[in-house]
Amino acid sequence: MKNHWMHFFSGSVNAVISGKGTERFINECVRQGIVVWNVKKPGTHTLSFSMYLKDVKKIRRIVRKNDCKLRFIGKKGLPFLIQKALYNSGFFIGAISFFIIVTLLSNMVWGIKVVGAKPETEHLIIKELKKLGVEKGKLQFFIEDNESLQRHLEDAINDITWIGVELNGTTYHFEVVEKNQPEAPEQLSPRDLVANKKAIIKKLIVEEGKPVKAVNDLVKKGDLLVTGKIGKEGEEIYVPARGKIFGETWYKADVKVDITTKLEVLTGENKTKHYLLVGNLRIPLWGFGKIEYKEYQTESQKKHVKFFNWQLPIAYEKDTLRESEKITRKYTTDQAIEEAKRIGRTNLEQGLDSDAEIIKENVLRQSINNGKVELEIKYNVIENIVTTIPLVQGD
Repeated sequence: MKNHWMHFFSGSVNAVISGKGTERFINECVRQGIVVWNVKKPGTHTLSFSMYLKDVKKIRRIVRKNDCKLRFIGKKGLPFLIQKALYNSGFFIGAISFFIIVTLLSNMVWGIKVVGAKPETEHLIIKELKKLGVEKGKLQFFIEDNESLQRHLEDAINDITWIGVELNGTTYHFEVVEKNQPEAPEQLSPRDLVANKKAIIKKLIVEEGKPVKAVNDLVKKGDLLVTGKIGKEGEEIYVPARGKIFGETWYKADVKVDITTKLEVLTGENKTKHYLLVGNLRIPLWGFGKIEYKEYQTESQKKHVKFFNWQLPIAYEKDTLRESEKITRKYTTDQAIEEAKRIGRTNLEQGLDSDAEIIKENVLRQSINNGKVELEIKYNVIENIVTTIPLVQGD
């Protein structure tokens, strides 16, 4: 029995032949090249067998010659399944249509909720979201990821300090923290203000408490600046000392800058590729072809397909390939020194409070070693030097 694996694809039938010439019938089938298998003899003048669907027309002529009766008792294979599917095509089309419609609806945006924003701010957020394509009825595949939405909204709307973005099912949730929110009054216990570092006092702003230091006094870390114990001796009361004491402090920084640096920069050219991910299979949809860029950086965005609240092993992926090139940046000695000063000042400012000010900088040491400019820089800074410690009544 050859090509048995083709039985399913070609289709086969089970038949019963009865009469006096059943053996001659089988022999004639073999001579005519008709393949039969599973030949059995359930009765004296009866044979059952299986054969290919395509040979049914040929076998009818042999039946007439051999004075036999043929009847079919079963059928199986792909042609019959297709016939049955076509007969029930309405059901299959309806099922497929239902799946497609539900999948599309499960991957659309059906709700946008903004929490923590005033009505006017909420209006600005909704307006900005429409520019980004975030509105009811839009497919989630073509919307930027949550981090990009958050970054765009924070940059575009000045009235918000922070906004959280979360996609829950088919609804986007935006949690907003607006600027200039009134703070609840802080309930403070009696305390003193002390210096948190060595400094020369330049300015005192005391809201509550009694100052014990004056302008131009040199203080060390831990020295008392303002006490919360006020009033005449024997009639003292204890208050939470409050205020700002600005002092001149000093910092040193060692900064190194390479005179020659190799950098990778983007040229502005880019190419986009789109893929359908099915399990571990990655099927190109659009943008395939040879990449002309010698060097490039890849940025990927992936959106999974959902069916109701279930995440299917199917996803849409968008890859953005940005062309890059390597360049060599070379400073003169003077340029490297200025860059080192800029880096040193920037690094220091990032660690200072917003009300601090750098009033002076001096280069203490300068050298060039192994292609690097090395600077040791001293900074004079005016900043708030206050920290607090609890004041125990009776101290």
